[in-house]
Amino acid sequence: MEKNLNLVSANKLEAFLGKKSKTFTKADILKVADEFEIEMVNFMYPAGDGRLKTLNFSIHSQAYLETILTCGERVDGSSLFSFIAAGSSDLYVMPRYATAFIDPFQLTPTLCFLCTFFDRDGNPLASSPEQTLCKAMKSFEEVTGMTYEAMGELEYYVIHEEEEEFPAEDQHGYHESSPYSKANDFRTECMKLIAEMGGKIKYGHSEVGNFVENGLNYEQNEIEFLPVPANECAEQLLLAKWVIRSLAYEQGLNVTFAPKITTGKAGSGMHIHMRMMKDGKNMMLNNGKLSDEARKMIAGMMELAPSITAFGNKNPTSYFRLVPHQEAPTNVCWGMSNRSVLVRVPLGWTSGEDMCHKANPLEPLTQRDYSGKQTVEMRSPDGSADIYQLLSGLCVACRHGFEMANAMEVSEQTFADGDIHDEKNAARYATLAQLPDSCEASADCLEKQRAIFEAYEVFPAAMIDGILKQLRGMQDRTLRADIINKPEEVAALVKKYFHCG
Repeated sequence: MEKNLNLVSANKLEAFLGKKSKTFTKADILKVADEFEIEMVNFMYPAGDGRLKTLNFSIHSQAYLETILTCGERVDGSSLFSFIAAGSSDLYVMPRYATAFIDPFQLTPTLCFLCTFFDRDGNPLASSPEQTLCKAMKSFEEVTGMTYEAMGELEYYVIHEEEEEFPAEDQHGYHESSPYSKANDFRTECMKLIAEMGGKIKYGHSEVGNFVENGLNYEQNEIEFLPVPANECAEQLLLAKWVIRSLAYEQGLNVTFAPKITTGKAGSGMHIHMRMMKDGKNMMLNNGKLSDEARKMIAGMMELAPSITAFGNKNPTSYFRLVPHQEAPTNVCWGMSNRSVLVRVPLGWTSGEDMCHKANPLEPLTQRDYSGKQTVEMRSPDGSADIYQLLSGLCVACRHGFEMANAMEVSEQTFADGDIHDEKNAARYATLAQLPDSCEASADCLEKQRAIFEAYEVFPAAMIDGILKQLRGMQDRTLRADIINKPEEVAALVKKYFHCG
């Protein structure tokens, strides 16, 4: 096999094989196993709790490796998903060669794969998280003629003992450098490992929310990804959370993706950026302005925003984050480059100016097309989200915008670009719908709009029923108001959901 010597990739296996991961074959995997002296294989897959599960294989012969690569293995579906009965619980898991990576945490050479669930008839399990998202993407393309891409911003706290040297200023950690930010090396090591496994990272940085409490230093960080097909976005976020937690455990640190740690301090979100592509072209812009297609996409998210919290805000602490003046949205509205709105249209390099030339006069003046960079950002989700449900729900909402006869009107009515903190805008924001304030309220919203999510057979009815049961089981309808000024009860709640998602 000839390698593509021009291929430069942080992905270890792409670099070794000289080809893109999407083209990996069984023969490539056997070559990797031989070269890296693989002794163990791990099958990994998301379960009903949103976390990755692992099945280990000890590789004692090439014949056995070929067998598991070809046949997959049986698993107990009833132990993975609440909607599968014990009497008919057997599922198959099949490895997807394109997802292969070397486990960076094992001393024994270990090759890992993400897997697809199959039913007893040998068909992809229609109710699995992965297939729900695939169906959402397919229906989006059928309705719009475009493909749906996404990328995530993964915020998390790194927790370690308080240090007196070079203390960071409370709630002023944004893009802080060392030595004031102590977790930078940890973050960059996470980024390196994620990239080696195939993750497409845009950048990483320290975030606003750092504070000291009970002798512990809480440092907020973020890793942001590049836009890819939504199913790949889901895989990257799942693996990134696994890497961050695993490396923290290895280094004796603690990390959390919890949406809220303490009152009065910034919580952690998991913002999702989206764009629509057609024939390799980003359809979010038209002549440098936000396109009508993008406005329809936004209108769908405005319409379904209350029920999207059922997928993206899964425990009571989520709704302690969605409060005014904490860099999290509360109103159902959208705006340009405005971080107080629910859906933000970030800067998209639309000025037409060559900033590179202006900053570096020796560089020639160019006319570069930056339109591919434009996205829109949904800011309500957090780390408690079920990633597959969330991306599926957002994809459905964006498709729904194209099916709304009044989409452009809704887009106009929900546009609110003023600063939410400015009193002169208070009257405008008072006219807007509000996001739910509890898991139970979120369930009510989902129940009212469930038919839209179940259309095109995207979300199975049993899955929606399960989400409603889960959210209502939190029994938190008045919890935020009941304990918001009771720090001991808030602390107990945070502890309960500290390792959510």
